[in-house]
Amino acid sequence: QVQVVESGGGLVQSGGSLRLSCVVSGSIERVNATAWYRQPPGKEGECERELVARITSDTTTTYADSVKGRFTISRDNAKNTAYLQMSSLEPEDTAVYYCRAHILPMLGTVSRNYWGQGTQVTVSP
Repeated sequence: QVQVVESGGGLVQSGGSLRLSCVVSGSIERVNATAWYRQPPGKEGECERELVARITSDTTTTYADSVKGRFTISRDNAKNTAYLQMSSLEPEDTAVYYCRAHILPMLGTVSRNYWGQGTQVTVSP
């Protein structure tokens, strides 16, 4: 059983900061890339999720243009945890933030994506 659990969301004023965490647990051989997605209010379904940031197993990072210079993704392999440090938050960043981890399960032969349940981030003007 593999679990992906996000935490750290909340309500913050414009210009503030938050740090999200994504913990992977269970029978895992390896966590490959980890990514943060977000789904703004009023948008439904996985296809409406926007890629925010991604980090590979060798710590190569990519960011959406809208968050470059404000958000930083990182990972702690020993803890199977990824982080998203968000600064200079804007009301437009309001969304449910989801973690997606590409995982090779223990005794498995194929890696696949696992999603967390999401954490709400609300930025007030």
